[in-house]
Amino acid sequence: MLRKLSILILLLITTGIRGQINDGNLNTLDNRYVDVYGDTAKIYDKEVEVELSDKTYYHDYKVIDYKMDTTYIDTTLIMKKYYEFNLERKDAFELMPFHNPGQAYNSLAYTFKGNETYPKIGARAQHFNYYEVEDIKYYSVPTPSTELMWSTVLEQGHLLDAMFTFNLSRQFNASLSFKSIRSLGKYRHSLTDHGAARITMSYHTKNKRYFIRGHLVAQDLNNDQNGGLTDESLFYFESNDPNFSDRARLETNFTDAKSVIRGNRYYFDHFYVLWDKKDSLKSIPSDLKIGHQFNFERKHYEYEQESANSMFGPAFTREIDDDAKYSKFYNEAYLSLNSPITLGEVRFKVNNYAYNYSYKSIVITPDEVIDSKLEGNSFAIGGEWHTQFKKFNLDVDASQIISGNLTGHAYSAMASFKTDSTFQVTARAYSNNRSPNFNFLLNQSDYKYYNWQNDFKNEEINGIDFVFDSEKWIYASAYLTNIGNYSYFAQNEDTGQVEPRQYGENINYFKIKLSKEIRFGKFALDNQFIYQQVTSGEEVLRVPDFITRNTLYYANHIFKGKPMYLETGVSFSYFSKYLMNSFNPVLNEFYLQNEREYGGFPLLDFFINFRVKTMRVFFKLEHFNSGFTENNYYSAPTYPYRDFVVRLGLVWNFFI
Repeated sequence: MLRKLSILILLLITTGIRGQINDGNLNTLDNRYVDVYGDTAKIYDKEVEVELSDKTYYHDYKVIDYKMDTTYIDTTLIMKKYYEFNLERKDAFELMPFHNPGQAYNSLAYTFKGNETYPKIGARAQHFNYYEVEDIKYYSVPTPSTELMWSTVLEQGHLLDAMFTFNLSRQFNASLSFKSIRSLGKYRHSLTDHGAARITMSYHTKNKRYFIRGHLVAQDLNNDQNGGLTDESLFYFESNDPNFSDRARLETNFTDAKSVIRGNRYYFDHFYVLWDKKDSLKSIPSDLKIGHQFNFERKHYEYEQESANSMFGPAFTREIDDDAKYSKFYNEAYLSLNSPITLGEVRFKVNNYAYNYSYKSIVITPDEVIDSKLEGNSFAIGGEWHTQFKKFNLDVDASQIISGNLTGHAYSAMASFKTDSTFQVTARAYSNNRSPNFNFLLNQSDYKYYNWQNDFKNEEINGIDFVFDSEKWIYASAYLTNIGNYSYFAQNEDTGQVEPRQYGENINYFKIKLSKEIRFGKFALDNQFIYQQVTSGEEVLRVPDFITRNTLYYANHIFKGKPMYLETGVSFSYFSKYLMNSFNPVLNEFYLQNEREYGGFPLLDFFINFRVKTMRVFFKLEHFNSGFTENNYYSAPTYPYRDFVVRLGLVWNFFI
């Protein structure tokens, strides 16, 4: 399904790009001719005549996220765009990537959301490039628009992310997107092969009584797994043996394994305005809405290996074929009242979460019988309150499971104060109680030690966040988090294999994040810094004491008439040494290790970025200091980070 959907989307995107070529005052559109006179366009097709009465501006090309917050298609070039130029299109400051794009990230810091009521499948290291509901964007555009993102990778492949969106009317929008990466990697058997197709739609009636939006996503994320370098290869790597400067000559622990996440999701959210009253004398409108949210998702996590490897202990079979299936059926109904009486919007909601997490059959061991599945149903009720008074905003969200196989809650309250343009202050408190992910509770594998069924307690996460955000002064945030019944993976002392555990005491985690750009003329120094401590529970939650990223760059328009905007400079990244978590490819999870500290190595990148109209080009000499520093740079134990590499890419927006 994913391959067929991908071909269809790419054909439609290509057609959309062709349709955006302008030749003077003559446009070709579906074999019809359009004469353009200022703001008026006439399509000569005997029956169709379209009058464009207004000019379009950049803020007319809207991007709407999961929470209905609206931004616009942004074609500017700033440092944030450089940091987000990667496979996930997100800033990875708090993460340490593996050497090949599309592989896992090791977490250097944590931000606990505190708003999740239900567990997930697990295999978290395979999910960094997986589109969740919150990652999907919707659009509203006056003319068809396309965005292409392309980048080189590491050997034999490329990265492509293409999006085409259009409005059939002011009421109906659709978008088609496809993201694909294939990268062989520098080390043996580290191929990345991902594909994700997304289709979105949004519609509202002319009287704006009924609104609906939804998406269809098909994803197929494949990663070869090599188990890291052997002990002998690690010696050659760290001693900088010139015979092994070609990393493909280094031996890995195995060359016959791969892990896969496959997922399909069908989602829509719609509501009907039962009553609507607008009063120009009151700042808060009045309306009553009834709505429904639907989310059906099926997901597979598979680990395959042609022959069992002794590093994971004995196996039931010669060939490893682990397959965990997960499906969820989520429905939520809500009633929303927006009124001066309630000082904003009040929403009452009830939801049902039906889940099925399963394997092929039961497993019988000398000590226990392990079930083949976990399935059940849970109902939750909750409410929200969103209000604004002058420059103050208050958002309260509460959800409580009241019946079913699961228990838990998610409570949060956030208050913010924002001046016109100087600064914004936000404070948030939250309490979250939910089941650990399903792979902590039940796991089956052809490896004997990777079979378990646990009756773990719910994790309890309570925290307070403070954020001060000022472009003029500084960005500063502080996070205080207390975690009870923390679930984690660690090695069994007797078998040496990875197993799930729960920490019986409380964990206290503290993080401060600072960000400030200092400008002097055409030069700028962009700085991000994190200081963090685990004051209790440091034996199970491990983080480096500090992380820093500092970018010195020059920015200016160049050439006569300012046709090009240029940014060029050097970026420096560093984190302190700590007992970095190891990676387990069978589970696709990170686990504790006590043998060696990692970190304390600098990463230097030289870059040249420039923008010409709506095209941004990114050129980077990544980790260029690897040739004259120690070979101690690791993404995880036995997994070296990438050496010096030249990367080139672009992001290009087209507008008809």
